[in-house]
Amino acid sequence: MSTSDDRNTGSCVSCGINIAGTNAAAFKCPECGQQIFRCAKCRKQSNLYECPDCGFTGP
Repeated sequence: MSTSDDRNTGSCVSCGINIAGTNAAAFKCPECGQQIFRCAKCRKQSNLYECPDCGFTGP
């Protein structure tokens, strides 16, 4: 899943909302490198997230 469309769309790993067109963050998992998306609300509230590939958990 490395098409340009996949990089621009996704869902927040914490709450599941569609992040397209929002002020979301996209970053790679520190453990496995999987692309992770988080919405601005979950980032601001420091909600936990879990990588869907390796299970790494972070704030």
